[in-house]
Amino acid sequence: MTVLPNLTHRATDLRELMDDPECDPLLLEATYARFGTVNRLVSGWRGLYLARIRPLLDPGRTTTLLDIGFGGGDVALALARWARRDALPLRITAIDPDERSLAYVGSLGETTAVTFRSAHSGELVDAGERYDVVISNHVLHHLGIDELAGLLADSQALAHRMVLHNDLERNALAYAAYGMATFPGRRRSFLHVDGLRSIRRSYRLRELQAVTGDGWEVERRFPMRLVLTRSAGGSTHRA
Repeated sequence: MTVLPNLTHRATDLRELMDDPECDPLLLEATYARFGTVNRLVSGWRGLYLARIRPLLDPGRTTTLLDIGFGGGDVALALARWARRDALPLRITAIDPDERSLAYVGSLGETTAVTFRSAHSGELVDAGERYDVVISNHVLHHLGIDELAGLLADSQALAHRMVLHNDLERNALAYAAYGMATFPGRRRSFLHVDGLRSIRRSYRLRELQAVTGDGWEVERRFPMRLVLTRSAGGSTHRA
């Protein structure tokens, strides 16, 4: 049974099991494989595609999109699939510094829809790369304050038109509901433990507003979501 911890402050001392380079590779692969289901249920990317991304797509030109920290690759692949169904040309690049993520998506046999790369966002900035849209999913809560500032500066510098970072919001209802839903499969992947730790590490709306600064907008979305957005690019330097 899930015991509700003190959620007053972010539990930044917690480390997710899958972030351990020595973690069980079979459980890690099982975790990657389940990301698609979890993101369909709680991440709201279909709604974000319809409301935020699709209006930027043009049937007469190819729009470019960068996904930072792709994890299991499911979000990038879903966006590519939806755009293709809508006959809207979208070229997606997805990056993750973890070589294990790249190895996993390489085993899927679906990589023609998305270009997956092992890289940090700062490397793309240094290379002068630019994209129309820059996104991330469940990345913000992993980062320390300096790392967050670096990601925001990088994503702003990389984006011509829009930045969209989608993450969890820390609250008791989210913690309890997620804990109960994932408890039965807690031994088959890292989803149960890591998801609860992610919620404990995540921001509340005012907390995220306080650390992102001018030009960034934070919106609360159902269920247990915070969406951080910024229009247009910029010349902000990395912290």
